[in-house]
Amino acid sequence: MGRNQVNRAALVGAVATALMHLPFLAGYGYFRDELYYLACARELDFGYVDHPPLSIALLWLVSRTLGESVIALRWVPALAHALTVAIAACTARALGGGRAAQALAMLTTALAPVYLGLSSFYSMNALDLALWGASAWFFVRVLQEGDSRSWVALGATLGLALLNKLGALWLIAGMGGGLLLTRRDLLRTRAPWLTLLGALACGVPYLLWQMKHGWPTAAFLRGATQSKMAEVSWAGFSFEQIEMMHPLYAPIWLAGLGYLWIASRGRLRPVSIAYLTIFALLALSGKSRASYLAPYYTVLLAAGSVAVDGLRQRWAKPLVIVAVALGGIATAPLALPILSVHRYLAYAKALGVAPATEEKKQVGALPQLYADMHGWDAVVAAVARAYATLDPEERSRAGIFTANYGEAGTVDLLGPSRGLPRAISGHNNYGLWGPRGASGDVLLVVVSPRHRGRLEALFEEVTPVTPLDCGWCMPYEAESWVYRCRRPRVSLAAAWPRLIHYD
Repeated sequence: MGRNQVNRAALVGAVATALMHLPFLAGYGYFRDELYYLACARELDFGYVDHPPLSIALLWLVSRTLGESVIALRWVPALAHALTVAIAACTARALGGGRAAQALAMLTTALAPVYLGLSSFYSMNALDLALWGASAWFFVRVLQEGDSRSWVALGATLGLALLNKLGALWLIAGMGGGLLLTRRDLLRTRAPWLTLLGALACGVPYLLWQMKHGWPTAAFLRGATQSKMAEVSWAGFSFEQIEMMHPLYAPIWLAGLGYLWIASRGRLRPVSIAYLTIFALLALSGKSRASYLAPYYTVLLAAGSVAVDGLRQRWAKPLVIVAVALGGIATAPLALPILSVHRYLAYAKALGVAPATEEKKQVGALPQLYADMHGWDAVVAAVARAYATLDPEERSRAGIFTANYGEAGTVDLLGPSRGLPRAISGHNNYGLWGPRGASGDVLLVVVSPRHRGRLEALFEEVTPVTPLDCGWCMPYEAESWVYRCRRPRVSLAAAWPRLIHYD
């Protein structure tokens, strides 16, 4: 199969993937993190408390050209997923795979549940799929050919991945471990060291931002590890890898892991060792999300597809492709907001799938992925009702304080049409932005009744006004109220350091 034919196959797969997302772009509405990222894009900077700047810079460009609608945002993750599918085909081609291998590689990366889920809303995670996939593809080419162009491409994609998420450091460590253990001949040349230097140089602006602001990301990592992330055992982490990638796809990526170990007389073994290294780093931490490893599966699925393509039984390849397609379609509603809520609940129950979260939070009827797409209009409506109880003079100086960045983000996005002022919060970059001019004399506070005592320590008058009543949202949100707080005991500026929480 010629180069142009293969490129055409990758293009067809990418277009098909993008079109697959098209009917479901709006989903159930804005995802919690999207509201926060839009707020970050309005405060464009070289870094943020919980993420590097690349995804936010791209979101700034998207929002300035296409607007801030949920559909405008979600074209980006859909296209990132499409690019990932094309990269899978190109990787399979680089490994010597024919037409069937490329088709299977594209099918598995298009329908893998975690890939669908991460591509269903705007975040750096969808970009990670493409950037890690491209990095692994160029790593394969480096090990096969060792030409300077492949090294430059690898350095560039690793640099972009590092500007997108700090998790790229795991990828760099994995690749370095693979070279150190089995390809030390390459480490005796300048190319890998220049590649590493170039990748790390991309992160210099972010590093300078960290220094300027007192290393807030270090505090965020500590806070998230201690108070947010649920503990997971080594066995649990391993099981989640199979579950998130689809149980039917496990034999394919495991075959890919073995294929890369033995292919080309072991020259590609660093690709397998990189996976094992990253897996060990994440599993042994005891607090890592299974999805942190998800972007590396593109190269394993591509390699596994090549292995399947090599099977001698004529019936094997069509059987695998049909099983992959049907299995992926069956689980798609668990990762993409395809069904109405009531139909989703019935479908999940029929499959025996219980709602889940990777955080230390109680879940309701919906998994956190879907619950965090509900209730944002209700949050703003509740705040607007509370705002209407203030007299005109109080409204002119009232502030809105929320417990988390999702609530603050929805007030910032949807509140202006209801005449609401900007929100403030102590959560992540909202905490870094500070009171944003709010005096604190009169505050409307969105918080759970369990934390009312903290409000009474800051204000002499604390009055519950209205519940959020946000429907299918997360339980901790559903129980929250809007409180009207007057007569502060301490100035907002003085209290602010105690209100900041990075997690």
